[in-house]
Amino acid sequence: MPKVIIDPVTRIEGHLKIEVDIDNGEVVEARSSGTLFRGFEIILKGRDPRDAQHITQRICGVCPTSHAMASARCLDDAFGAEVPPNGRIVRNLIHGANYIMSHVLHFYHLAALDYVIGPETAPFIPRYKGDYRLPKAVNDLAVEHYIKALAIRRRAQEMLAIFGGKMPHITVIIPGGVTEKVTQEKVDQFRSVLNELAAFVDNVYVPDVFAVAEAYKDYLDIGRGCKNMLAFGIFPLDDKKDETGQNMFIKRGSYTAGKFKRVDPQNITEDVKYSWFNDETSGLNPADGRTEPQPGKLGAYSWIKAPRYEGLPHEGGPLARMWVNKVPEIASLGEKAFSVMGRHAARAVECKLITHAMFEWLDQLKPGEPTYKPFSIPQEGRGMALWEAPRGCLAHFIDIKDYKINNYQVTSATIWNACPRDDRQQRGPIEEALIGTPVADIDNPIEVTRVVRSFDP
Repeated sequence: MPKVIIDPVTRIEGHLKIEVDIDNGEVVEARSSGTLFRGFEIILKGRDPRDAQHITQRICGVCPTSHAMASARCLDDAFGAEVPPNGRIVRNLIHGANYIMSHVLHFYHLAALDYVIGPETAPFIPRYKGDYRLPKAVNDLAVEHYIKALAIRRRAQEMLAIFGGKMPHITVIIPGGVTEKVTQEKVDQFRSVLNELAAFVDNVYVPDVFAVAEAYKDYLDIGRGCKNMLAFGIFPLDDKKDETGQNMFIKRGSYTAGKFKRVDPQNITEDVKYSWFNDETSGLNPADGRTEPQPGKLGAYSWIKAPRYEGLPHEGGPLARMWVNKVPEIASLGEKAFSVMGRHAARAVECKLITHAMFEWLDQLKPGEPTYKPFSIPQEGRGMALWEAPRGCLAHFIDIKDYKINNYQVTSATIWNACPRDDRQQRGPIEEALIGTPVADIDNPIEVTRVVRSFDP
């Protein structure tokens, strides 16, 4: 039985190896391996809790803002810190800018080259041979937009920096709000750039995604996956304390075994049977999780743990968020939403929704009013934040003793999708999505990378 190993998978953020077995031209088995040990949970032990929102940003090169937000909200919870309205809105605007940048980055500069033929020069080569189907006019326009998207990403980062100070590794998001003040000049400056980004999202990004989807309609039936969806919620719309995630612009919820449900954080566990971690830590809720590496463990094949909700693998990311929130453009696809093109369409739709919501958030800012409320660090305390990175569910957990971090656990976004099997032999979402994928040429397994990159790992 032919075996295909892609190591490393390029055009992603991080270190990922994909191995598939192929029989009669289809993938019949798949293994997703995270090949880098991170260990931030160990680094954080014994530190001042306020270090967490700075250190955890280094976990991911493309979404440090997501970790800053999750960590700050985790500390808000542990400290009992309150965030004033301006602080909440500025946080939303900073992270919204990051979402625009990340979604544009993913489609044009990570995924599109699986469908678009560029000039015979880097970064368009080397590339797999395959069925590149776009009509020449559409293909050439997509290449042109690839170049334009580079400038759009820069503009999104510049817009983020208006309230975020700098990017990456921003310092303004802290427990209790943000350190940046709101002025009318900054509001106007932000709005000016947002108008520019909205025009690109509406008139270029979304049409390009649907043009690719039109040419690759069969990819609405490829990459189905586990069909369980999980969303932790993002962008709070008011200042009420809400533990259900229902006051979010994108609400918290799950689609588990065919049913829409509320999310109970107690039902999250992390298995490590096939991960290079101590088996005694398997099955724990991450609030009480332990990071105990065991390199070389027999049978293991990944540095990624296997998170599960209600004992089942769940996909996270734009498709999960749009499906759980029953957004019409995605819900109307039915079963075909659970697919390669369904994921790309959901990401584009989400980007448009967030971009236009940001205009409303700007209107709600009140220049001169506070963006931060003081807080005290407790001698002992616990905190949790369920949040969303552009690529999926993100959770931070802290336990404080003697004013120091006693335990800190991070369930990063990609581990939900790129995880290995769990203790019950259930494949992770990417592994499951690869099953049944047709592969025309094992020397050019472009179909495999199309499935993998649709998750934005």
